[in-house]
Amino acid sequence: MSDACRLPCKFANPLYCDRGGSSIFHRSFHATDRLCPGSRSARVIARSRGTAGGPAAAVATPGVPTSEATSSSLVENAYRAMKAAVRDNVFAPGYQGSEQEIALKLGMSRTPVHEALIRLQEEGLVRVLPKRGIQVCALSPDDMREIYDLVATLEGRAAEAIAAAADAPKRAALEALDASNSDMKTALERDDLDAWARADDRFHRALVERCGNSRLARAVATVMDQSHRARMVTLRLRVKPTRSLKEHLAVTAAIRKGDAARAGALARAHREHARDELLPLLEKLGMRHL
Repeated sequence: MSDACRLPCKFANPLYCDRGGSSIFHRSFHATDRLCPGSRSARVIARSRGTAGGPAAAVATPGVPTSEATSSSLVENAYRAMKAAVRDNVFAPGYQGSEQEIALKLGMSRTPVHEALIRLQEEGLVRVLPKRGIQVCALSPDDMREIYDLVATLEGRAAEAIAAAADAPKRAALEALDASNSDMKTALERDDLDAWARADDRFHRALVERCGNSRLARAVATVMDQSHRARMVTLRLRVKPTRSLKEHLAVTAAIRKGDAARAGALARAHREHARDELLPLLEKLGMRHL
């Protein structure tokens, strides 16, 4: 991970700050603010509660005491909300805050937030600072290059595995991939880049989650969570992503034919094209910390 994790300020990049000016996301907030009610993180919290503003509902698990189930549920809710906040730039790269401050913004108690932050540190999204809370890790362009190189290799292997799979799991995977491609096509026709990005994310997640290798899927999910911010920051700065859909369709066509070698090569080339488009853009914009 880049040394950019050590940035001293709370909002290291003005692109993420929308107080007193426009921003790309309009989702950042300052130390005295709480989560915007319409933000993804706020929605995660709201879905976790039985009633508005009430305590999170416990999920009963056979053989597990209610208190333990409640604790596990609260930690999972805190983890999901915090992860969404980091991915969506609610907590911008370089943001530093105490556990108490973060718990207040998430509307949760400190204990589940503490446990959630430990998980997020293991995934490379935050750095836990002893007696000082946490800092959201930033990525450098070199980090992004490493991530794309790794993902290209792993997604290529995933495409090969699906193409070589038995008929039933292959059909199930193709249904998920085709649905994402259809959603991408609709989004492009409507010039809805946010919807396109969500559909694109679903395609790539389906590719690795349906390949039959859970370790590969977890590895890809972790590094792509780390790079999500960079892709979203540059979403409207890139050319309209029509080529991306064409490449997706080529990958699914090769999988459908059972051509594992071609499916793998196309999936790898797709991520390499994305890398070769993103990195020069970051350099042009002078974006060293994402």
